[in-house]
Amino acid sequence: MNNSKAPIALFAYRRVAHTRRTIEALLQNPDAKDSHLILFCDGPKGDDDLESVVALRNFANTVSGFKSVKTIFREHNLGLAKSILTGVTEVLENYNSIIVLEDDIVTHPQFLEYMNFYLTTFENDERVGCIHGYVYPVLGLPEFFFLKGADCWGWASWKRVWKKFNQDGSELLQQLQVKKLESDFDFFNSFPYTQMLRDQIAGRNDSWAIRWYADCFLKGLLCLYPGRSLVQNIGLDLSGTHSGLDPSLSPEFSIDKMKFDDRLPITESIMAKKKISRFFRMKQTSVAKIKRLLRRIVSYILK
Repeated sequence: MNNSKAPIALFAYRRVAHTRRTIEALLQNPDAKDSHLILFCDGPKGDDDLESVVALRNFANTVSGFKSVKTIFREHNLGLAKSILTGVTEVLENYNSIIVLEDDIVTHPQFLEYMNFYLTTFENDERVGCIHGYVYPVLGLPEFFFLKGADCWGWASWKRVWKKFNQDGSELLQQLQVKKLESDFDFFNSFPYTQMLRDQIAGRNDSWAIRWYADCFLKGLLCLYPGRSLVQNIGLDLSGTHSGLDPSLSPEFSIDKMKFDDRLPITESIMAKKKISRFFRMKQTSVAKIKRLLRRIVSYILK
């Protein structure tokens, strides 16, 4: 088995405290000392965030503990989507695989071991397109399982997949519609992924991740997930450009020791997909109940 470690691409902008926690967590991984870290720091949007961008860059220059650390400071603000799309492409010009993190993804002490183990295991398996570290807090999932598509909270992939990535949202949506795959793409109509893709096309969001998911989904590529999350997203605190999601989606992870199996059945787990679909529906129902309760409270107060 190939013992070389995939490079880690970490994308940051201006959140020093979050980035520090992300780095500190990575350094708790035994594989960190044998891994190359490439730290991409986006440029300022204007004078208002110049100070925080400079502070982040000053911190980036102090990072150590990896096999090597390379910092790339963007002169202008690319935004998250362009930053990741160009950064991953640049790294994969020199490597065959990559591990990708954003500055608010805190990792389990075995995160890098998990990523490197399965990047090596499925390196030449054309059925597998992505390895993912996060999973929704759903009970009863298999220890490891595959779903069709790709994901974006602590992930890894290979040059063989990324070089064929179709980033054209309009083409991807058209293919979903022609093949009548919207329901499956939306986890049995439980989550509005298709609408997210429409919003990206219309310029209402700038998501690279919805296109990444759609492209791999349409190609029938599988993404590997752990049964319990190996990452925690600490950016659900409204501090980030694309934050504001429910913090309960990313509770603290267990640090129990994990064992990895290289003889996994390489097929989509419909059981896992149905469980996650039920989770989506439950969350939406809870949000709807809270909104109705708030409306009643406001109505009562205004009487």
